Amino acid sequence: MQPEVSGLGFENFIGQADMLSKILFVILITMSIVSWLIIFLKALQGFSEKRHTKKFLKMFWNAKSVEDIDGYLMEHTPNNYHEILTDAGVHAVQRYKKAHGGSLRDSGSLGEVITRALSTKLDEINLRCENGVTALAAISATAPFVGLFGTVYGIYHALIEIGSTGAGTIDKIAGPVGEALIMTGVGLAVAIPAVLAHSWVIRRNQVTIGALDSFAYELLNLLGGECVHCKNDCCDKSQTKGA
Repeated sequence: MQPEVSGLGFENFIGQADMLSKILFVILITMSIVSWLIIFLKALQGFSEKRHTKKFLKMFWNAKSVEDIDGYLMEHTPNNYHEILTDAGVHAVQRYKKAHGGSLRDSGSLGEVITRALSTKLDEINLRCENGVTALAAISATAPFVGLFGTVYGIYHALIEIGSTGAGTIDKIAGPVGEALIMTGVGLAVAIPAVLAHSWVIRRNQVTIGALDSFAYELLNLLGGECVHCKNDCCDKSQTKGA
């Protein structure tokens, strides 16, 4: 005779679970929803960033002067990191031409002012790139343990029920214990996508920041050299003021 198993399974486990087991299950489901939401948003952001960056860089390297780039930025709201970085550099040059080092933010040479502006903006971009990374790391680290705790508690609960009824045969033990292992499976199902997504986001952020660092260096050279040919003679004025 085969043991009766038609009444066993995931639905039966949830139906017989007490409040603590159901709370743990809800926590795992919430972790899964948050994880997949972050994955979806990061993928959508990466696709949009790549498309807009390609368009902007084509315009940037084909521009005849910094004034053309400034005009483009005035007409378009920056929607990618390269545009945001360029906008910060161009605004730093404009402030320097107006203030001539009259404030602490614009003190020093033009190159120093641009470097500070680009460094600050790179830090801000880096923080924006890190959004969601901590949540993915926390989910990938804690979900297996939440599932394991649910399994241990489920096995304990099942053994207590078996002991109270006196049914100690293998067919009476295997069903409840097997159902309790479902929580470990759910925990792993939540954690594995979060681990893979965390590694993918970290790698993509490293590539993005590396590309922005290289672009910031090129931008510093272009904007720093622009002051030599500016019509306002801001370099000569600042040097005269310093003398």
